[in-house]
Amino acid sequence: MSEYQQERKGFWYEPDGTGTSEAIALETWAKATHTILEETAATYHATITEGALAHRLMTETGIATARPHPRWLPKLMLPLAALHHRDDYPALTALVVDARGWVGERYDDVRRAAEQLPITDPAERERHAARARLECYQWAGSAPEDGGVPASVEMTRSRAARAPREPREARAARAPRAPREPAAPRRAAASDKPVNVCPRCFMAIPATGLCDNCD
Repeated sequence: MSEYQQERKGFWYEPDGTGTSEAIALETWAKATHTILEETAATYHATITEGALAHRLMTETGIATARPHPRWLPKLMLPLAALHHRDDYPALTALVVDARGWVGERYDDVRRAAEQLPITDPAERERHAARARLECYQWAGSAPEDGGVPASVEMTRSRAARAPREPREARAARAPRAPREPAAPRRAAASDKPVNVCPRCFMAIPATGLCDNCD
């Protein structure tokens, strides 16, 4: 962490560093998130990564924090999902994905906001989120005239990989990590060997090369 960041703890306004509360920061960010998600839905099959969203929120609102976004982003996504459900918006928070392009367990918050049970199967959760995103594109008018189709997880992952990176200045502000001592080589255990995964259902493929879940 830079000396500049060490002087400013919690939440503050840029550029003068005036402190503010977490509650005010989250409320401000929630309103900005809604606008960003509406903008994202205006492009068919578009998503936004959690990291890119966090950076845009701090840049566009002028409220910053040194806390990593996994600590505060869920605190605004859950109430925002509940507000969207209450006001008859589509599940816009489904447009927010991780670096892999997946919604992950955070998507269960969207389900709870709609008074629905979480989805425990990871593959089905991602397929459900893809269908929810399609409803967002249809609502925003970016889907084709025939209604469009949900994006595959592979497409979502490729779009997430092309998401804008954090600016160089922000990355440079971080304290450099101390170099690690080279680890001694070890023998790979059987559990360390890569596992073939079905690209459709994400279940492990047996030695036969055929997915038991899809065939």
